Amino acid sequence: MKFFSVESPLYRFLSRFMDMLKLNFMWLLFSIPIVTIGAATVAAMSVALKMADDEEGYIGRSFVRAFRENWKKGTVLWVITVIAAYAVYLDFQFFNAIEGNPIMFLIIGIVSCFIIVLSLIYAYPLTARYENTLIKTIQNSFEIARRYFGRTLLIVFLLVFEFLIFQFNSTMIFFGILIGPAFMIFTVAAFSKRIFQKIEAEPGTVTEKKEGPA
Repeated sequence: MKFFSVESPLYRFLSRFMDMLKLNFMWLLFSIPIVTIGAATVAAMSVALKMADDEEGYIGRSFVRAFRENWKKGTVLWVITVIAAYAVYLDFQFFNAIEGNPIMFLIIGIVSCFIIVLSLIYAYPLTARYENTLIKTIQNSFEIARRYFGRTLLIVFLLVFEFLIFQFNSTMIFFGILIGPAFMIFTVAAFSKRIFQKIEAEPGTVTEKKEGPA
């Protein structure tokens, strides 16, 4: 029956769902030491970039290889992310703690949060796809976010929406544990890959990709 064929929407949905399960499991497993969350996220992003065009092959094998290749940059990127997030958190804590709630701290916090999001939202997929220094990767992330500001806002909106949906009730929390991180990573990867392909197609663009066969 066509309903159960490999070309049917049901089969494609179940296949993609299983891929998300596998990717999420790998991400959770490799994130257990906490300090490796960045490397695990870059590895998951590498697989998700391939999944965006059905090129992922063997998810476990591709993930482990990407983790090995990117563990150092991914870890440093994670440390930068944590420090930046903590700095913003402290700023808002000062805003709440100081008598009179100085508006300056609120403005600094909002602007800092804005800059951090622009600088890091594409940094993980860029690290997964291209060879580059970490500083240049962060600069490129900011430039891409500025250039494709509308799409970047859409990505942020979708990530917030997905996060809230996965917190909606106990059933959604269960699904959030099963596929939540992988689903959000795939969201970033799918949008990022379309943007990267547009940039790569521009005349004079030179890139050094590190994506190989799965």
